[in-house]
Amino acid sequence: MVHIDPIARFHESFAEAVRREPFDPSRAALATADAEGRPSVRFVLVKGIDARGFVVYTNETSRKARELAGNPRAALAFHWFTTGDQVRVEGQVERVSAPEADAYFASRPRGSQLGAWASQQSTPIASREQLETQLRHVTERFADAAVPRPPFWGGYRIVPSLIEFWSDRPDRLHDRTLYTRTPLDWTVTKLSP
Repeated sequence: MVHIDPIARFHESFAEAVRREPFDPSRAALATADAEGRPSVRFVLVKGIDARGFVVYTNETSRKARELAGNPRAALAFHWFTTGDQVRVEGQVERVSAPEADAYFASRPRGSQLGAWASQQSTPIASREQLETQLRHVTERFADAAVPRPPFWGGYRIVPSLIEFWSDRPDRLHDRTLYTRTPLDWTVTKLSP
């Protein structure tokens, strides 16, 4: 059966990965490129998936955030070994709203909240001890208070223009389905493996 809605199909595939994967199934490779087109890829955790797109959060001074500021397009690739499925997502990137970022930040474990304040992601540090010292200062600063979202931390939504599903099949006859966004809906194309 070919789904008409790729987001609904993604949620079905993701639910199966949640049941079977030994690692966090929300991890995906995020590819960005700078303004000159030089690519960069890293693994991230995708923390929101709905009809609007796929959301990741980061320090806004990180390399990926700087690249998204200069070239607001990105790609994601999920791979779940236990199900034999891959999902690729490509699209424009937009910032999530401050209330949405606040709500997600508040849901994070306190240690992750403090780490977001302590780490100036992607910047050089002299030593591990420097980072641990920064964490101690932040921990003391917020000792008797809730940890607010740092002003330099937020979310990015990849608004998909295409989503491709790839399922492993015997004899290299894999199943591939490409969903391409149109002004009103999605077109569905089967692809040769």
